[in-house]
Amino acid sequence: MLNFDEARFLGIQAGAVALAGPIDAFIRERLDAGAANVFFLGSGGAGILMQPAVRLLQTRSTFPTFHEMPAELVETGSVHLGPGSIVVIPSLSGTTAESIRVLEYAQERGATVLTLTGHADTPLAERADRNLTTFAADDTSSETFTVQSLLIALSIMRARGEFDDYDAVLAQLATLPDALLGVKRSFEPRAAELARVIAGSDYHVITGAGASWPEAFYYGMCILEEMQWIRTRPVHASDFFHGTLELLEPGVSVIALKGEDAGRALVERVEAFVPRITDTLQVIDTADFELLGFTPEVRALLAPALLATALERLSAHLEVLRDHPLTTRRYYRQLQY
Repeated sequence: MLNFDEARFLGIQAGAVALAGPIDAFIRERLDAGAANVFFLGSGGAGILMQPAVRLLQTRSTFPTFHEMPAELVETGSVHLGPGSIVVIPSLSGTTAESIRVLEYAQERGATVLTLTGHADTPLAERADRNLTTFAADDTSSETFTVQSLLIALSIMRARGEFDDYDAVLAQLATLPDALLGVKRSFEPRAAELARVIAGSDYHVITGAGASWPEAFYYGMCILEEMQWIRTRPVHASDFFHGTLELLEPGVSVIALKGEDAGRALVERVEAFVPRITDTLQVIDTADFELLGFTPEVRALLAPALLATALERLSAHLEVLRDHPLTTRRYYRQLQY
């Protein structure tokens, strides 16, 4: 595979899965202490990657779950944030300014803060009430954060008697690193093809629903826009017919990410409509990925990680094809703001 280290990838993803025990112990400790709610407070892409776990809790658990923008929460506050709150802050670098501020803000109000970082010797890791570090980098963090946040959600649900298959899911997750590597290998030829399609247009609409939507949002904003400077319009498939469809015309590129949960039907509605206007629709469907030993329920939960691991292959080809390294920035962490 192009510019890819298989051993490094497997080690990083195994590290994320290995956090299941520490995460479960922390969650049980906080719930036993009377925790009243959980806040997921990631900045930028790290925050987006928490969304599937947030929605899982909001739709399948009665435990109060909040997902806020850190910078906004510091300005507006929340009557729900206090001594009974579990606050989860993901940050790959461990140095994100908005996340450091919201950590301080949450602790000032008595909340217990768990940070998920890619590096241990960092402000967020050192100042948290509990930090869990598993090394990752930009090309591997989507999967690691997806897995870690899923483990948090499942631990909360298990402790509350709302999820009976925790052990079965963990048994399947033990094989996830190898399964993700298989997805990459199988997707590699199509990744090269899609890179040419994306490089051939200066504007894209990217959509998804259910567990696939956060990855569509993340890939459009953090990869195509931030790392490739390609204008992209992420739009939830539910809202596709409430505005964005008027921008469709022949030649407009549409990328649809399709998972295996209830949101799949919303993406299929877009998939059925777009070819009536333009022939440039590209669909990436997790159902096409072979995952031996994974149940339909777990496949649906893992859709964001499956899409992320496939899209990383697209990014690898895209940066070479466009001669634009993914690490190049004009403003992010280059200027004060």
